[in-house]
Amino acid sequence: MSGVDLARVALRAAKEQARARGAAAQQKRQARRGGGLRSGARSDGRDPQPLGSAINRLITERGWETPAAVGGVMGRWPQIVGDDLANHCVPLRYDEDPAARVLTVSCDSTAWATQLRLLAPQLVARLNADLGQGTVRMIKVLGPAGPERRYGPLRAPGSKGPGDTYG
Repeated sequence: MSGVDLARVALRAAKEQARARGAAAQQKRQARRGGGLRSGARSDGRDPQPLGSAINRLITERGWETPAAVGGVMGRWPQIVGDDLANHCVPLRYDEDPAARVLTVSCDSTAWATQLRLLAPQLVARLNADLGQGTVRMIKVLGPAGPERRYGPLRAPGSKGPGDTYG
């Protein structure tokens, strides 16, 4: 082999080594950037998303469908039960235990608590139609809390107050 041939072989080997080093460096850069996805004309997972779809995806991924739906019911309580009932009865909590699935509602007087107890079956049916069958199995109605019972010389024993407002 002549000197020119040796130079060509050495040049070809150097080019191949440079290409290999460049490809390795390119792979490292892509790995650092997050897997090698490149931005282009078509949409990919890195594109901005509307807030609503991002929240819906997060709720689905985490399995928060039922708590989010029940939270929506608590926010729309006046539309579901009507303004009169909503002014006197407030949802407090939802027990998500599969055996219970109880919505607890507090009322400001025993008359409204009784009214809500009478309407409970229709309300459960309406909530299940809105949220999905079996989401709410029972509504627990709490009446108003009575005053603290204090014993002393100026109190009549057993007296709780007016019977129609505390019960």
